This record gives sequence, C-alpha cells and structure tokens, in this order.
Amino acid sequence: MITNGKKNIKKILLTGGCTGGSVMPLLAIFDELTKEQLGHRMSRLDIRCPSYKFLWIGTKNGVEREMIGKEKIEFKPIVSGKFRRYFSWKNFIDPFYVLTGFIQSLFIINKWKPDLVISAGSFVSVPVVWAAWIWRASVLIHQQDIRPGLANKLMAPFAKIITTTFAESVKDYGPKTVWTGNPIRQNLITRKQENKKTRKQSNGLLAVLIIGGGTGAGAINKLVERSLDELTKFCRIIHVTGKNKNNKPVILKRSEESRGLEVNNIVNNYNSFEFLNTQDLAAAYAAADVVVSRCGMGVLSELAYFKKPSILIPIPNSHQEDNAAYFYHKNAAVVLDQNELTPPVFIKKIKELLADKEKQKELSENIGRIIKRGANKNIIKIIKEIF
Repeated sequence: MITNGKKNIKKILLTGGCTGGSVMPLLAIFDELTKEQLGHRMSRLDIRCPSYKFLWIGTKNGVEREMIGKEKIEFKPIVSGKFRRYFSWKNFIDPFYVLTGFIQSLFIINKWKPDLVISAGSFVSVPVVWAAWIWRASVLIHQQDIRPGLANKLMAPFAKIITTTFAESVKDYGPKTVWTGNPIRQNLITRKQENKKTRKQSNGLLAVLIIGGGTGAGAINKLVERSLDELTKFCRIIHVTGKNKNNKPVILKRSEESRGLEVNNIVNNYNSFEFLNTQDLAAAYAAADVVVSRCGMGVLSELAYFKKPSILIPIPNSHQEDNAAYFYHKNAAVVLDQNELTPPVFIKKIKELLADKEKQKELSENIGRIIKRGANKNIIKIIKEIF
C-alpha cells in the first residue's frame, strides 16, 4: 500500500483530459480543496486541517494542460489510447498505447505515492486508475453524464467510491455509489453573486449566448455564421467559438482596461471569443437572456446553476443526446436535432423563445431544479471520509 510518509500532507492525483468535459469537475474539486486549505491557514483555528498537494496526469496535446496551466498544478503527460465501440484500424494500435500509458502510470504513481486518485472520465484516466489499484491507492470516480461512459465502466471496479450527477445513475454502479450532483468551479459561484444585478443591455435588444462546450463546436459555428445577419436584427449575440474554430473574419477582443466582459460594447450586435475564462464566462451567463449550447454535463451544470433558459443542440449519435433527452423530458430546455437544423429553423426557435417570457420562466425554474445542489461540498465530504 502506498504511503507518502507525511501525515499532514494529503497527495491527490487528478486525471482526465483530451476534452474539457472531464477537466472541469476536477478543477471544481481542486478549487474547493484549495479554498478550504487557504481558509484554515488564514484562520489558524484547526491545526489538524491537512495540506493538499496535487498532481495531474493527462495527455500531451489535450486541452487539459492549457486549462490547468494557471493553477500551478504539476502536470505529467502519458501516452493515451482510446477504446472504440465501432470498427477502426486504430483499434489494432491503441491497445499498445494503453499498455504504454499503464506502464508510465505505474512509475509515476509509485514515485509520487498519492493518497487519492480522482477521475471524472476520459480514456487517459483508465490506465492511471488501473495502476493506482495495483499500488493500492484509493480511487474516486465521478460519473457526469446520464449514460455511463465506457471509460468509467472500465475504471469502476477499481474505485473505492463512485459519485454521480444524477440519482438515476446510482443503479448503474451499485452500492459504492453516492448521488452528489456535478461540481462547478468556485469562480463561477462567486461571479454569479457579484453579477446578480449587473446585467447590461444595448439598444434595447435581448442577449443570446452561444457556446459549443470546452473546445467549441464547428457545426454550431457554421450555423451561427449563416444565420447571423438575421439574428442580429432582433438580438445581441455573444458567441464562444472554441480555439481555432472561429468562422467569422473579425473577432472583437475584450479591451485590457475593461473589467469583466463588456457585453454592451458590441459592433453590429455580435461579439465572438475563442475562449472565456471563468470570470468572463460568468459575466456572459449573467448578460444572457437565452443560451444556445452543446450538451456536455459541465456546461449543462453551469446552465442549471445559473437557471438559464436554454436551447440545446447535442452532438449527434453521442452521450450528449441522452443528456439532452433527460433535460427535454424534465421540460428544462428546448432541444434541437443538429441533423435537421437549418438557419431558418434556428432563427425561428431563438426568436420564439426570446419573445415567450412565460416559457423562459418555466425553463428557468425547471433547469434550476434538475441537478442536485451542493455538489462541491458533497464530494469534499466524501474525500475527507476516504482519508
């Protein structure tokens, strides 16, 4: 069994990547633990409070390295393969990548000796969790989506405990499962409180935030571009395109002198950003009357927290369709099929929702209830019980 030899320091290994979906809940847990640690250090009321040290294992070229860059978390990349449920020639190569990642993980975990390994899905985490089990390190797995992912299924037998966003997911993993809700980043919680009464309007038009998830959505970006001339006649568009996925020739940059997202300074009622940090994202949520989004659980949890009337466009033939269906059946969002979506239909749906205040209120109330509150603290409590 691994022991780090320092009882007052708890070493937590976070693992996930390739896309932002598996990264955001881990960063939310990191935020909560570091906030608590800082609070105890400042108050000095409880000398028994442990200090935390973090390591992140991810992919070499995934978005996770950039996303955690500002957090000063030590990062170790490993080789990552993917388990596909469909035919691909890569299926003959990727097992060797997984084996290589597993061997790398064995060496990293043996040297670093974590007290706890936490994953929220992604294939890069699979060999890490397997290696953690070999070295007898405790493992916590978080299941975000309504449909259990293959990576989590492969890791679940080796986990000490599994937490879930939805109560319905508990049955998928058995008695070691706890329904917690889905954690969101502390900065969003703080900024929501600060932005509560600071929504800005321009030319009397309502605002629509369009966001494609952590890495953007090319199909939605193209749809926006083809619809933009008509959309900007009746609303303001705040468009998060994703890195290197901007289809519009001009990106209007936020001025260095401005505080927060200056949503009232929009040329031709359109402003696009490749990426928004948590401060600016919270300001964009505060400004938006309606949000158009993909259906990863990270962004859906944020929409639920901010109680935003939403139009969801899931990635076709993916777990996002299950997430979207769940929200649709709870009357918590409007859901559109990307395969049947044209600019006229897209424009019509946005215009209808902006004009229907009763529908907005209904969606806002329902989406605000759909995900269990207090996930951050629920998961931290479980982590402490593991220690």
